[in-house]
Formats: sequence, C-alpha cells, structure tokens
Amino acid sequence: MIITVNGKDRPLSAPATVEQLLESLELDVKRVAVELNQAILAKDRFAKTSLKEGDTLEIVQFVGGG
Repeated sequence: MIITVNGKDRPLSAPATVEQLLESLELDVKRVAVELNQAILAKDRFAKTSLKEGDTLEIVQFVGGG
C-alpha cells in the first residue's frame, strides 16, 4: 500500500493506524498535528484511524524553544 506523507510517497508493508505510522516515524503523538486527506485529525482519533491506499497526510511537529 502506498500513502503520501508530507508530499512524499511512503510504502506500508502492513495495515497501520495513524498512531502506528507516527510511532514508526519516531514522532511523539502529543507534539504533532495531522491532516488526513485535507481534514485535521483529532489526536483522540490517531489510534482509531486506519490508513488506506492513496491516503495523503501532512504532519507538523511542534518544537519548543526559547
């Protein structure tokens, strides 16, 4: 299955949820915002939302600093 993450095609060898994808990318689910197919996805839906062939995700990671 092929999905698009931040403009780049990414193959997935097995079915995955948004949360599983974030974990595989080593991203902290508490520090990101995800847009799935042009709609913002609530954090409480990450573990419940399965990815499908052709899905497009934009992932923004929040970075603190001072």
